[in-house]
Amino acid sequence: MDKYLVIGNPVEHSQSPLLHNYWFKKYGILNSIYEKRKVVKDDLKKIVQQVKNGDIKGVNITVPFKREIFNYIDDSSHEVKLTKSVNTLIKKDNKVVGYNTDQGGFEISLRENNWKSKDKKILILGAGGVTPSILSSFVREDGASKIYLCNRTRNKADELKKFWDKTLDLISLKNDTIEVIDWGKKIELCDLVINTTSVGLSKDESLKFDFSDYSNNEDALFYDLIYNPKETNFLKDAKQRGNRIMNGKMMFLWQAHLAFKMWTGVGPNINEEVIDLLDQ
Repeated sequence: MDKYLVIGNPVEHSQSPLLHNYWFKKYGILNSIYEKRKVVKDDLKKIVQQVKNGDIKGVNITVPFKREIFNYIDDSSHEVKLTKSVNTLIKKDNKVVGYNTDQGGFEISLRENNWKSKDKKILILGAGGVTPSILSSFVREDGASKIYLCNRTRNKADELKKFWDKTLDLISLKNDTIEVIDWGKKIELCDLVINTTSVGLSKDESLKFDFSDYSNNEDALFYDLIYNPKETNFLKDAKQRGNRIMNGKMMFLWQAHLAFKMWTGVGPNINEEVIDLLDQ
């Protein structure tokens, strides 16, 4: 039996097993199973070794280990080298290689929504493992004009900016696009506000951030990377204010599509049947 895993802590909310096992059955990839496993930091090295040994065929990584796992892999993709964020593992040429399909999944989800970052202003809430992937989607020659980075613990955001400043120097792009701000600080209105934190996985959680300035702003898009629950308080509040909203479902589906194709060679369709599967 070929075993695949999603690892994280928490991991109970993940719908990855539901989706990947559906695709295994749909495309006749027999003798394969995808499971979720709650892990701690000390488990990461062992997981990577199991991939190397062939005991596990592929792994997805969710919060809070997307950056931690980088320390244990043998090689990585270009996107991972840029972001130091890993969400997919596969064995190649006896090496465990880390990939980042979050970035591709996020970019496709925005493209499907006809949203382009050129000359836009963006506010990113959070500085965790997935945030570098989000930043990487916007920091480019035809990208956003301004990116505000905000984390409840400011020093994490400062560290992330320093890391990105070095990265931008390496690829010869200007590094004055990103600005770190204090949590809750009032700034100019942005075109896109993204929650990359895990606040909202529990239905009673709220970000405690004042967005009243965005009342009746139909152009502003509020995007929560969380897809389960379907509407977090962050999105409910935005909808009540009259803003556009989007959850992380399509990003989740597309990053899973990219990982599944990497593991099996099959590019699974993302259609209404698949989208409805996650709403059950």
